[in-house]
Amino acid sequence: MDAQELQILKNRYDIIGNDHALNRALETAVAIAPTDLTVLIEGESGTGKENIPQIIHQHSRRKTGKYLAVNCGAIPEGTINAELFGHEKGAFTGAVGERKGYFEEANGGTLFLDEIGELPKETQAMLLRVLQNGEFMKVGSSKVEKTDVRVICATNVNLSYAVATGKFRQDLYYRINSIEIKMPPLRERRSDIYLLFRKFSSDFAQRYGCCRVTLDVEAISKLSSYRWPGNIRQLKNIAETVSAIESKPARGTEDRVELGAAALSRYLPDEQDSLLPATSSPGQNSASPFSDDDRQMFVKALVELKQDVEALKRSVSALSGAAPAEGPKGYIAPSPVVPDEPEEQMPAFDESEPQEMNMRQMSNDLIERALARHDGKVKEAARELGISERTIYRKLAKKKNQ
Repeated sequence: MDAQELQILKNRYDIIGNDHALNRALETAVAIAPTDLTVLIEGESGTGKENIPQIIHQHSRRKTGKYLAVNCGAIPEGTINAELFGHEKGAFTGAVGERKGYFEEANGGTLFLDEIGELPKETQAMLLRVLQNGEFMKVGSSKVEKTDVRVICATNVNLSYAVATGKFRQDLYYRINSIEIKMPPLRERRSDIYLLFRKFSSDFAQRYGCCRVTLDVEAISKLSSYRWPGNIRQLKNIAETVSAIESKPARGTEDRVELGAAALSRYLPDEQDSLLPATSSPGQNSASPFSDDDRQMFVKALVELKQDVEALKRSVSALSGAAPAEGPKGYIAPSPVVPDEPEEQMPAFDESEPQEMNMRQMSNDLIERALARHDGKVKEAARELGISERTIYRKLAKKKNQ
């Protein structure tokens, strides 16, 4: 691929960066797309492995067929076989009818199996058979069925180590490793780090109508020298958190806020807590203990809090005789504060509590308020918060059991 074709590909899939290893991975994906070879994508968590199977599918002869992505690590061990291969009515408790599995649904298309290293041994044997001859049996059935599916696998653990320790079948490893594509970690893409930060900051500013956060030279150097064990996902979380706290509403020609190295340091976790990447410790994942939904709600709460503070400042300014600034659309100024009464302080987080407790309490409070606004309707609350209904049900169940 020439430089122009490569840039068109990056624009199509919203890929940022000019690193040689990244370009090599993209070029390999396009080159092997017309074949039906099984592909193994290796890379640490958060490196963007999910883009590669989409590129392969869209450049293959199967692009008119279905593309299904399955996270093997998110499916319980007891139901993984039924999810992948389907089941017959009465095959197990709760199987009230016949169900197609992913291999049957994706017939003629592409199936992306993420976190392939999390598959149980029994499922690995079934997967090996379907990869070798396209045959499988539904759970509870003795009938052999056929499927024509191109399988693309991804892992963030060292499969060679998993084979050596007996956790992954050696024959399956060699079967899925026909073509290997490695996604480079962010710490090996130093020149791309600030490009990604600017992209995430600009997206955040556009979404919430605030100023873009930029960095001075020293801050860029500090950002680029950090190890980023969580890779692009971690960088995006930090860029959004920095934008939520340090930015301010955009007004007139003021469209950006520049931070120095000292200000940025407050948002970079201590490297001593996470020096090693996910793949360096087999079976371990150094990803954040908070889900993407948790962080999204946390950032949303920060933005709302900043908006409330700005509105309060305008109200105080108006009461003191200064010219009031134009508030957000639909904003109603609060009643005047009675003189000589102590100013009510907003509750602050108890810094003695772990940060995890603070963030989880904030997300629970956001969910409760959203449910109250929508008369307990989970679907409407999830839409307002920008999260899945499953997340709300999970948090409600966890709170009930506490």
